[in-house]
Amino acid sequence: MTKRGIVRTIQLCDTSLLVGKASASGKREATIWFGVPEIGSRRRTQPPPPRIVYEALTDPDRDPIRPWLILHNDEQRPTIAEATDPNLVVWTSIWPWRPDARIRFDIVGPPHGATTLSWTLIVDEPVPDGETIVRMRKRMNELINANLRFTFGQ
Repeated sequence: MTKRGIVRTIQLCDTSLLVGKASASGKREATIWFGVPEIGSRRRTQPPPPRIVYEALTDPDRDPIRPWLILHNDEQRPTIAEATDPNLVVWTSIWPWRPDARIRFDIVGPPHGATTLSWTLIVDEPVPDGETIVRMRKRMNELINANLRFTFGQ
């Protein structure tokens, strides 16, 4: 588990705060999360280009023939807390018993090629127990890396 929070990309100014990467311009940049625990993340490729993945995440019901956001009885439909077309989507919690949870999707890829989709599960303190974390991670993995992926023919 790592601590993360609100995301900002900045130019390197204090190396003690960052784990970063060189940007296309050669300047060092980093993503900083301000003290909010990350309890899970996964990265997988999805067959369609980023725009299609972005649309699927921002409008899960757009294709009624192939539903993928099939929620359990103890889950609720997420809302979009933040979105930047076509690279970022942040959902509110799907768990009514954990309303502070957020799911961040980072969408990367060429306009006409496959997408690398990363999801990150973020919660406020206190962090859930280990069993609950495993359950939440498995559920996100099922929704994104199984259900969503299958709608794209994989």
